[in-house]
Amino acid sequence: MAHFLAIYRPPRATFGSDATEDEERVIGEHFQYLKRLLAEGRLLIAGPCEDASMGLAVFEARDEAEARSIFAADPAVIGGVFRGEIKPYRVSLMRK
Repeated sequence: MAHFLAIYRPPRATFGSDATEDEERVIGEHFQYLKRLLAEGRLLIAGPCEDASMGLAVFEARDEAEARSIFAADPAVIGGVFRGEIKPYRVSLMRK
């Protein structure tokens, strides 16, 4: 299995302070999706920057196509709340 960095970007710079109720609902679905990936052993780490400028996640996948599929299936990506990118990533150090 390989690692991939997902970079989630919000729709606007003010998103952290002016998300709509619908966007908040989709973010809740996004959080539940990431929790499921964590339980399945597909997610290593995830979280937002404190200023809500972006979020990061590190997935484990067979290849980049699978990592892109995981990202594309995220409710926040499907719902247009987040856009982003996937990059091959190498975890070199990780606390146990």
